[in-house]
Amino acid sequence: MEIVVRLDVMLARRKMKSRELAGHVGITEQNISLLKSGRVRGIRFETLARICEVLECQPGDLLEAVPKP
Repeated sequence: MEIVVRLDVMLARRKMKSRELAGHVGITEQNISLLKSGRVRGIRFETLARICEVLECQPGDLLEAVPKP
């Protein structure tokens, strides 16, 4: 299985820019970009919880497990 990050989808649904989310969450816009692209090895639960709070969603709305090709 592979974990796919759907942060870009949720940002679009909420009509929010990465810069705005970064400001609310307290992390850099570059880190948001890395999350969106899936180029991170992990995320702190505290950060994930804050993103979910700001975007009014659940972790499952942002992360999806898909079979590897």
